[in-house]
Amino acid sequence: MARGERGVARVLEKLEAAVNAGQYYEALQMFRTLYFRYLNQKKYGDLLQLLQSGANILLECDQQGSGTGLAILLINVLIKSHTKPCEEWIEKIAQLFAKIKPNVVERETFLIIALKWSMDKNTTGHPLLHKRIAEVYWQEKKLPSAYRHFLHSNDGVAFATKLIELHKTKGYKSEIAMFIAQAVLQILCLKNKEMAHEAFKEYTSFHPNLNERVPPFQYPLLNFLYLLLKVIDQKNAMKFLMLRKSYDKFLKRDPRYLGNPNSMLGGIIKSMLRDIDRSDEDGSILAKKSQVPDLD
Repeated sequence: MARGERGVARVLEKLEAAVNAGQYYEALQMFRTLYFRYLNQKKYGDLLQLLQSGANILLECDQQGSGTGLAILLINVLIKSHTKPCEEWIEKIAQLFAKIKPNVVERETFLIIALKWSMDKNTTGHPLLHKRIAEVYWQEKKLPSAYRHFLHSNDGVAFATKLIELHKTKGYKSEIAMFIAQAVLQILCLKNKEMAHEAFKEYTSFHPNLNERVPPFQYPLLNFLYLLLKVIDQKNAMKFLMLRKSYDKFLKRDPRYLGNPNSMLGGIIKSMLRDIDRSDEDGSILAKKSQVPDLD
């Protein structure tokens, strides 16, 4: 063990002893003193170890305010030290998040700055961090929050598995296709075709209440999704418009899919038109945006 690591280990032993003795205020003051000392000396490695261990110690002793405060300082040091997002630190951050009780006001602050640190090349935050946070919310039965983070997790298999469970426990039998349809369309709006494919395949392959594992499906909406993914892979706007017209009566049942300027399908086709070439195999794709028909 290096000299610096031995020093941090000895400090943590003293701090843990103070916490175990119920001397929470004294322990927190020691943490703060060492924080400023290590920060001024730019001993970021030692400081990160101290803050991560200290936050865990305090949170495990139900010192929620103090523990969360150290957890927030930890993220600030990760940012200040230019530490790149990696699996090791993402797992540690997720573990801390799970230990912070939902009613702690600063928990949301901790999550916001953690996602900001993890952004790097991911404008909404690292997919693994989103996945771990989604799993925490799922365990807490905070389903809307879990759903939102699963959308950004880049893990269609895990998301579909949760959707199957959600439909089985919360949904009506008639909503079996709607659960995956909303998810796939939202994922496509985020321009993540691979995740959309994964989620659709996993859902249709393993949902116990689906009789068919491959198309054609009993539910028209599932057939639409299957064909939609194919058309998007082909980057063919005309086929998309024909597909949408064919399934128009099914899609209009939910205004989120179709029928208003902010519908998911409207967003998908407009995004697709920006990405594809100006002509398809027959040279018939519209050459100018002004020629694209109104989609909604």
